[in-house]
Amino acid sequence: MDEQKGLLLISDEDSVAVALGELKAGESHMVAGKTLLLRDDIPFGHKAAVRRIAAGENVFKYGHVIGHAAVDIPEGAHVHTHNLKTNLEGVVDYSYRPDGAAPAKFGPRLEAAFQGYPRKDGRAGVRNEVWIIPTVGCVNRTAKILEKRARESFGDRVEGIYAFPHNMGCSQLGEDHLRTQRLLKGLVSHPNAGAVLVLSLGCENNNLDEFIPVLGDYDPERVKFLVAQEAEDEYAAGMELLDQLTRYAAQAKREPIPVEKLVVGFKCGGSDAFSGITANGLCGRVNDLIVRHGGSTILTEVPEMFGAETLLMERAASRETFDETVGLINGFKGYFTRHHQTIYENPSPGNKKGGISTLEEKSLGCIQKGGRAPVVGVLDYGQPVQKNGLNLLTGPGNDAVSCTNLVTSGAQLLLFTTGRGNPFGSPVPTIKIASNSRLYARKQHWIDFNAGQVLEGVSFDTAARQLFDFLLEVASGARTTKNEDFEYKDISLFRDGVIL
Repeated sequence: MDEQKGLLLISDEDSVAVALGELKAGESHMVAGKTLLLRDDIPFGHKAAVRRIAAGENVFKYGHVIGHAAVDIPEGAHVHTHNLKTNLEGVVDYSYRPDGAAPAKFGPRLEAAFQGYPRKDGRAGVRNEVWIIPTVGCVNRTAKILEKRARESFGDRVEGIYAFPHNMGCSQLGEDHLRTQRLLKGLVSHPNAGAVLVLSLGCENNNLDEFIPVLGDYDPERVKFLVAQEAEDEYAAGMELLDQLTRYAAQAKREPIPVEKLVVGFKCGGSDAFSGITANGLCGRVNDLIVRHGGSTILTEVPEMFGAETLLMERAASRETFDETVGLINGFKGYFTRHHQTIYENPSPGNKKGGISTLEEKSLGCIQKGGRAPVVGVLDYGQPVQKNGLNLLTGPGNDAVSCTNLVTSGAQLLLFTTGRGNPFGSPVPTIKIASNSRLYARKQHWIDFNAGQVLEGVSFDTAARQLFDFLLEVASGARTTKNEDFEYKDISLFRDGVIL
């Protein structure tokens, strides 16, 4: 990566460079050993052509194609949505080409530990909280009242008591209903919850007679149930159960646990043009470190893989995983077409304002979070990680939905990158990583880590090690994240079906 004053050229193959500040027409900047005279103003994070690009010619960033020039683009011109168009169209045929994604070629095994909570099912928690999970939106307020009262009475026993309202659980049919149940099961069984109260109304589709079989085996000391319609006083009954649950959870103690027990989810939201360069690039290195320690990672946001999916497919650890990855991509394209929507309706207005022009550009930046590790598994909604290593998870890019999906598949922590800022947090510690120092300085009550430092002389290796160490401190309870400090802990369940 060649960094000079004013403009950043990511790869020697690139035909565009990224502005590191607000650049003005008529300025000259050094790029790849030559002087580039700017013809246009280049906003922070936007792209300038480092050479003439003919109409129809592919435009390169990250060393890969991000679209084609819609018109002739002179050297030094601003390159954005007015003159750069996507190459993506329709469903793609993919070919399996194993090229050395085997774990043996990835790097030697590393060893490290964090201070966590061992659970009876063999997993580990990084927090010891009591969660209140409604089976249906009708009892959301009941859950929040119980949360408040339980905090006042029992809050000193555990690291937190949290209710997670949602608007699903009733009037859903078929696969949509089952998906809601699987997602809620992922929350109930989550290792960060030392104990769980499952709160039902009683008449909903997802009543306990329907939900408990989906939940499967559970520890009756850890999980208890309350049907509001059947209790004379649901608050008194709920408090009695929460007394029991907090006492049970309080027995857990932190102890050294190998990093191989960690499951970390990766997410980007409110991206700018630096997200893929700094924050996502750092996350990719941390992803690799976790995998080399034997841990598990999850990458989601399937629509933001479109245009870069072949780079993930080439890293499939087996033919089976390759086929599952193809199914993941084409299945989500089918979701778009079933609803008569354009498959490539991306990036968002905020992304464009931040300098991202096409979905290929956004996707190439997004998958940087996946590092170089082999892809070992593909997960459905609510499906827990089965294989240590990098896993792909179905689901949209929507921040609240994708974070919820990551948590329900077992992620105990999330690394969430952002270039424009987002206060959202999931039920688990959500480490917010700013792509640029300007955002980090302005929104320190949102942001936990500054990836912009790599544009200011700090090496990627040094910053990645800092971020990995920070993650282990958070996992060990030595640090809290801003989403925890300000209690941004929300869920949103994915829906794709009829509501009665």
